[in-house]
Amino acid sequence: MSVPDAPGWVASDRQRERERFRRARARRSTLVALTSTVALTAVIVLGVRSSPGWPRVRQSFFNPQVALDSLPDVLAGLWLNVRVMVVCAVLIVVLALALALARSLRGPAFFPLRALAAGYVDLFRGLPLILVLLLVGFGLPGLRLQGIPTSAVTLGALALVLSYSAYVAEVFRAGIEGVHPSQVAAARSLGLTRGQTMAHAVLPQAVRRVVPALLNDLISLSKDSGLISILGAVDAVRAAQIQTAEHANFTPYVVAGVLFVLLTVPLSRVTDALAKRSGWLAAQGALTAGTVR
Repeated sequence: MSVPDAPGWVASDRQRERERFRRARARRSTLVALTSTVALTAVIVLGVRSSPGWPRVRQSFFNPQVALDSLPDVLAGLWLNVRVMVVCAVLIVVLALALALARSLRGPAFFPLRALAAGYVDLFRGLPLILVLLLVGFGLPGLRLQGIPTSAVTLGALALVLSYSAYVAEVFRAGIEGVHPSQVAAARSLGLTRGQTMAHAVLPQAVRRVVPALLNDLISLSKDSGLISILGAVDAVRAAQIQTAEHANFTPYVVAGVLFVLLTVPLSRVTDALAKRSGWLAAQGALTAGTVR
């Protein structure tokens, strides 16, 4: 049987006809999608611009000069958000993985660790993030203990780590429990200890399974990093608030929103690509397993 792209391979008339049909269908689908998108956008734009309050809204929220004047300060604040997000992401992964492993321990001797990890997860998943920020940001300095940080950025980052670790820990635990028991049995039959089995057989598979979910949490973290502004940190949100008061105009808030969107869109596309690839690999693996059986 001839193989495409092999030396000497020539497509048959039927194959060329199929390829022409697929190309034509792809062009038609692209044209329909483009036309419908342009039409819907035009309807929305015309509807907004024809509203009675549009001139006032345009002046208050979409002032080009105010946007240009406020952009440097908002960008500087966004750089603080990015640094907080990166540092928090590393700490969250470490703490969440420790919590997931603690909840995965077996045996009565490890019950205190399991109970402590479960209590931590239940507590910080039940508390709203903004409440955790207020409690940590104003409660810890109020203790006046030696060594407790007083920086709004540090306290805000600590609150983010405490809250997000509870959610990410459950993501890791789902990945760990999603690994088939036969993998553990196979590793144990080769003489690996429980710790070695977890490190070399279970965790690599679990992490690969939950990467798209972890990236979704990273996207949420990039947005929620703006909440540290309630503690006084001059991030993008706080800088926009200052510029709004200075210009008596809400355009800086729109600038901050656009910058956050530009920050999260690449992460969203990477997440979609990884999720699609993971689904394709899982389907391929299931198909292969079914063929082998």
